[in-house]
Amino acid sequence: MELKIENISKSYKKGKKALCDFSVTLNTGVYGLLGANGAGKSTLMNIITDNLKADSGEIYYNGANVRKLGKKYRSVLGYMPQQQGLYDDFTANRFLWYMAALKGLDKKTAKQQITKLLKQVNLQNDAHKRLGDFSGGMKQRILIAQALLGSPEILILDEPTAGLDPRERIRIRNFISEIADNKIVILVTHVVSDIECIADKVILMKDGKLIKNDSPSGLIASITDKVFELPCQKSELEALQKEYSYGNVIQRKDEMLFRIVGDDCPKNFRKSRNDISLEDVYLYYFEYSDIKK
Repeated sequence: MELKIENISKSYKKGKKALCDFSVTLNTGVYGLLGANGAGKSTLMNIITDNLKADSGEIYYNGANVRKLGKKYRSVLGYMPQQQGLYDDFTANRFLWYMAALKGLDKKTAKQQITKLLKQVNLQNDAHKRLGDFSGGMKQRILIAQALLGSPEILILDEPTAGLDPRERIRIRNFISEIADNKIVILVTHVVSDIECIADKVILMKDGKLIKNDSPSGLIASITDKVFELPCQKSELEALQKEYSYGNVIQRKDEMLFRIVGDDCPKNFRKSRNDISLEDVYLYYFEYSDIKK
């Protein structure tokens, strides 16, 4: 299975470029699409799902141009948009039946899938509850369930944990990991912890361009010598944060560590050998790189 995105560009009014010659090839697995707000992530997802037309470039699914595949391509897509309005008076069950009808599923298939999906997202006991009475996490789970109707081969989840508390965020992440077999799953986020444990590859995106495409371990290895730390007291933090706006504070059992990323180790800092994470990767490629310009 292959989804090939080739030289996609998109500009909005007043010439603002959302995407600039963006190219990447995706195979079966979980891809975390990581970037700050305004990086072009949602624009790219809307183009992949054929909700938005690119100015230039092509997308190929298993070698075929998706524009020629048309409805056949859309039938293999499952999409959870970042913001989807829900009918508060609909029950979860009615909402999934409604979405199944929009996707053209026959009644037998719809019934089987809806029953299975409600169990998968742990909402079988809430099937007849109004969506307006759902918590934020429950709404996110029912939206993931509708994306899975039709057994899609490509699953796109745009900010699936936005606004959730830590417990719900972990639950959603675990669920995504469970359903990812034999699919291309694109998890769009600007929250590093959402993808750190479940992504096979992480795509770093900035200003509509591809910055990096690698495994989490590969990205971490790319900054092994670019993370530095300084033991400090709480009273010293304010001055350090003013001097190093791209810094991070880590609390250890016996000390506090002020950590920064960069190409050179500042005086009094030491090179960090442990605990390098995707958060450090994010700081290096998005925060520190802006300061270098």
